[in-house]
Amino acid sequence: MTHLARRRMLAAATAGLLSAALGVATAPATAAPRTATASACKLSTLPYPADVYRADAEAIDRTGRFIAGTALRVDEEGNQSFLLVWKRGRLTTIESSLAEYVTDVNTAGTVVGYGWINAKIRPWVLRNGVVEVLPSPAGGAQPTAINGAGDIVGYGVDSDTGRNFPLRWPAARPGTVEVLDAPAGAMPQGITEDGTIVGTAGDFAAWTGWVRHPDGRIQSLTVPGARSTNVDAGQGHWAIGRVYLGGTSDVGVRWDLRDGSWSRLADELEWVSDVNSRGTVVGGNRIARGGTSRLLPGAEVGVGARAISDTGTVVGFRNDGRVTPVRWSGC
Repeated sequence: MTHLARRRMLAAATAGLLSAALGVATAPATAAPRTATASACKLSTLPYPADVYRADAEAIDRTGRFIAGTALRVDEEGNQSFLLVWKRGRLTTIESSLAEYVTDVNTAGTVVGYGWINAKIRPWVLRNGVVEVLPSPAGGAQPTAINGAGDIVGYGVDSDTGRNFPLRWPAARPGTVEVLDAPAGAMPQGITEDGTIVGTAGDFAAWTGWVRHPDGRIQSLTVPGARSTNVDAGQGHWAIGRVYLGGTSDVGVRWDLRDGSWSRLADELEWVSDVNSRGTVVGGNRIARGGTSRLLPGAEVGVGARAISDTGTVVGFRNDGRVTPVRWSGC
């Protein structure tokens, strides 16, 4: 967002490299996950403006009612950015130069994301059809998640040192932003309905994972032997991310926030993008539930899953020479 997983997915979409695989195994088991086609999932293309050259569905609220994404159109002055919001499948298009990235949408249809003003990254929120710039430190800020109460989390950048620091835009105090008590260099990546916040902290290649509970307690999210940990998303009592254990690659992990226990995802997984409150994980062209991973329909032509609701609706993109927004229902 640097939502780390979604940045990787955006790069993959641009290059047309959509070949991630996902499976789940309970640590320390090493058996390969069972794989099946997700025949119950139904793939459909979401409506989008006909004159754009790229459109993407990047977030869905936990009920599946609201979906949010972005689109780009070329005009005489260059790229023109649009914010796309689908309510029960019906599209609203909002033109905004700030709408470069969507990071989340909540059950009220409030959307958060970021863009650039005068070469500085700026956070924004869409409420009641209006895009508003959120308050941020001088160095800029990125919102990464919003919960049902309207609390937004993200991180700022120190203009002198370039270091990140954690932020929250509290719903109870509109128009304000506060620095969170969290580990040094913290980047919140998810906030659950009860206010639990998860994220990554530290320096490049030496990242650590953490969870901040509603009472302010902070605990580590890691696995034995981890040299580096990225936490990419959280919902319900689950968090997902990747850990580096040495060697040439890292592995996907799902944590249970109730006790800190963890499960290892399949080694084929190149990234993870989202988890719902039931612990179902999506990433690349797969969906994983328990010990089974399944291909999403459309995988043969190139698709990427970005987010999943508690109802099992998945949203993302298809890239068959043109990036378009898609939804999988009944997954």
